Amino acid sequence: MSYLKFDKNLLINLDQSLTKEMLRTNQAGAYHCTSLVGCNTRKQHGLLVIPIEEMDGKSHVLLSSLDETVIQHGAPFNLGIHRYKGGAISPAGHKYIREFDCEGVPRMTYRVGGVILTKEKIFISQENRILIRYTLVEAHSATTLRFRPFLAFREVNELCMANNAINREINPVANGVSTCLYKGFPTLYMQFNHKPVWVDEPNWYNGVEYVKDLERGVPYCEDLWVPGYFEIPIKKGESVIFSAGVSEVNPRNLTKMYTAEIASRTPRTSFFNCLKNSAKQFYMRRGDGMYVISGFPWGVVLARNTFMAVPGLTLAIDHRADYEAIMGTALKALTRFADTGELSKTIKGIDLPDIPLWAIWAIQQYAKTIGNDAARELYMENVAQLVDYILRGGHPNLFIDGETGLISTDGHLQPASWMNSMLNGAPVVRRTGKLVEFNALWYNALMFAAALAEGNESLEERRQAWLAQAKKMEKPFVDTFLNESGYLYDFVDGTFAEPSVRPNMAIAIGLDYSPLDRRQRKSVLDVVTRELLTPKGLRTLSPKSYGYRPNYLGSPEEREFAMHNGPARPWLIGFYADAYLRVFGLSGVGYIDRMLIGFEEEMTQGCIGSLSQLYDGNPPYTGRGAVSHATNVAEVLRAVRSLKRFDNY
Repeated sequence: MSYLKFDKNLLINLDQSLTKEMLRTNQAGAYHCTSLVGCNTRKQHGLLVIPIEEMDGKSHVLLSSLDETVIQHGAPFNLGIHRYKGGAISPAGHKYIREFDCEGVPRMTYRVGGVILTKEKIFISQENRILIRYTLVEAHSATTLRFRPFLAFREVNELCMANNAINREINPVANGVSTCLYKGFPTLYMQFNHKPVWVDEPNWYNGVEYVKDLERGVPYCEDLWVPGYFEIPIKKGESVIFSAGVSEVNPRNLTKMYTAEIASRTPRTSFFNCLKNSAKQFYMRRGDGMYVISGFPWGVVLARNTFMAVPGLTLAIDHRADYEAIMGTALKALTRFADTGELSKTIKGIDLPDIPLWAIWAIQQYAKTIGNDAARELYMENVAQLVDYILRGGHPNLFIDGETGLISTDGHLQPASWMNSMLNGAPVVRRTGKLVEFNALWYNALMFAAALAEGNESLEERRQAWLAQAKKMEKPFVDTFLNESGYLYDFVDGTFAEPSVRPNMAIAIGLDYSPLDRRQRKSVLDVVTRELLTPKGLRTLSPKSYGYRPNYLGSPEEREFAMHNGPARPWLIGFYADAYLRVFGLSGVGYIDRMLIGFEEEMTQGCIGSLSQLYDGNPPYTGRGAVSHATNVAEVLRAVRSLKRFDNY
């Protein structure tokens, strides 16, 4: 039995099936994303969505969808499904669906009378090309398949309106056609492994409605261009492969290409394998390096997300080479900024104040997984440079207090930390001054750098300086952040100490090195467990704190306000698990194992096989935001890896 299989009872119920989404990527920035039944519910959905560097570097929907029609005895049965303005569903192809199986490649099974047809979709790695294989499993009479492409040619966050500016030209290519609707876009090639008949039938399909955007209070209706359709006869037992890409392919190679790509896939037969597949979808290889996309369907490459996520996305699934490639690219950009102030064109936010701290933490995870010797050889210089960069006051928004050794940052006008939502040009959560996780990460960085440099005579003087700096801030950290209620203030700015119970204290107690002793860590852990822990991660704000907003719903402004004021974040479970296991040791393994069950349930919800960006802070903890988020997948994987340190697990 498949780990990810959905039967017709769920699939034909659109109230259920339209809430579930699927995602496939090519590990080069392109993706395919839609609902489980193939009805696009977001403007970012599409069959072929690719970044176009020549235009603006953003992702663009070229091919929105492909409607399939089964024809027997002259009677057409359209398997497509679209939602039009007012909620009308046409055609209603979902009524022919019998099963959806996502163990290997996504496979939909349709039944139309005596016809049984399967459809399987796969992205070609490192190439902007999606392949769809149709196999006629059963048929009692002559059968023809008709394919009608819906074209968008637009940026993912925009919408297309019917216009006369499109290029209507259709050019024949081997076993297919090519077209390009607007100047500046790449040409789209649509081809088959069998020769089709192309029929010109140009039309705008007006009023396509995206229900998720409607719910989000943003523009949600567009028009799509359909230039015509393909027809191909198909026999029982025969397969037809459709290719959509930005370059022409030899049709004879499509079967071989499809078979080779399937062989490289890890079957989604378990919770771990689902997350492993999801982790690899965030990789993005380009000519100048390797990156991590923050999430889908609207993610970009972010410095903070990269350093937070790279250990879980790579080391937790034994992809050491990918870790080294991603870190090599990111550290190069960070070093360039530290040396010259130059920003990265690809990695956004490289100048944020906590980036050096997260970079050192990411290297620390490499040392813990691969070993200190390997970490010294590859990253000792980076760690030393970054620590000294902070010590000398090199970062424009990190300041060391000479008396206490604590670091502060200015977050009045722009968000300084990962709680970065903005409303009316100002931070929603105005965290400024001495932030608890900044100082915890800084102490951890100093101690880790000293440990890594141990035995290196050329670094001994600097090592002693790092240890002295860490020692200097131990008592001030406790005096500044630990309050009488037994938890940590979120930030301290002058004489003001923020009393709201937030999860940043979980980062502080989850790090390997901490100024807090075991008793103090347990006290903080108890508060986090009692007020922040949910089956989907840690809440961003305690329900007991002022301003709690558990549901990420409503207008864009309402959602922006709620983002860090209640909804739960799965990635924080990684630090929570580390803290719990550090406090309770072997006796805590079973508890953390049970906590992870809440994430396994999500494998069949939201974006199947992955984790959403955030979850409502109250039951039923519905997933919201981006359908697949890198830091969430990464840290849950790292939590699983942490459990494996115990022999009996």
